[in-house]
Amino acid sequence: MGTFVSAGLALALASGDAAAADPSHDVAAVPSTADKLARALAYEHGEGVPKDEKIAAAIYCDAAMAGSAEAAFQLGWMYANGRGVVHDDGTASALFDVAARSGHHYAKLTLDRLGGVHGVLPDCMRPPAPPARAPEWAIADADDAPDPFANLAPDKRKIADLVTSIAPRFGIDPKLALAVVAVESNFNALARSVKDARGLMQLIPETAARFNVKNRYDVKENVRGGLSYLRWLLAYYRGEVALAAAAYNAGERAVDRYKGVPPYPETQDYVRRVMRLFRSPHHPFDPDLVAPSVIAAHGDAH
Repeated sequence: MGTFVSAGLALALASGDAAAADPSHDVAAVPSTADKLARALAYEHGEGVPKDEKIAAAIYCDAAMAGSAEAAFQLGWMYANGRGVVHDDGTASALFDVAARSGHHYAKLTLDRLGGVHGVLPDCMRPPAPPARAPEWAIADADDAPDPFANLAPDKRKIADLVTSIAPRFGIDPKLALAVVAVESNFNALARSVKDARGLMQLIPETAARFNVKNRYDVKENVRGGLSYLRWLLAYYRGEVALAAAAYNAGERAVDRYKGVPPYPETQDYVRRVMRLFRSPHHPFDPDLVAPSVIAAHGDAH
């Protein structure tokens, strides 16, 4: 990642207020996003102020954090070209993705040209880490807790038995497979979401194609496709169940971008529900199936 001056100092310098550069000074007037973009451009190109690409990057990042797609796009270019920050195509891709999701046309085109480059957002775009404590979903229930799948209705029991018989073939603990099925579809083989996820394990068209599922409503085919994806995710995140579950819900790209469970309410709730049913933060995985994600490889997952 690139080295940034602090956002507060950068904005103080950008405003030209020497007193504001004093950390003890209370700045009353907060620059607008448009002001930040203008000052970042000025520092990036040395227009009216001494050229300083590090300050420009810090201001772009502050504006991107405030929701500016243009700022995310411009900061992405700085990472793509190593201007003011260390060159990092993965981080550039993550920034272009943020801008593209906000409707930035050129970010979408640039992201398409970059292809499959994945990465994480720079540190300046992540909120400060909360006080160290185990995440709610990483705390396993007591070993003597009742089996949540012990008293299923007959129709659900039939499906659960099928899932239980197939899961070991993919190296998946049946309880984890059942947890995902329960949260995804509540054992409804005909379930369909507004995003066109279908079947027991709610496969979207892209995932179905990725794991060669032709008929997403075919129970056995759906389960095999879902378990194939879950096995891949467990290998990619080196057995971290919370990350695998989060990626099953939101995609591995989102998990990598946020270096952990994304701050999406739906995904946070999804992970909690899966973990309450499975009750273990770790699961065996096949290290030869796929190279680890960047966060698993560097031990940054949380």
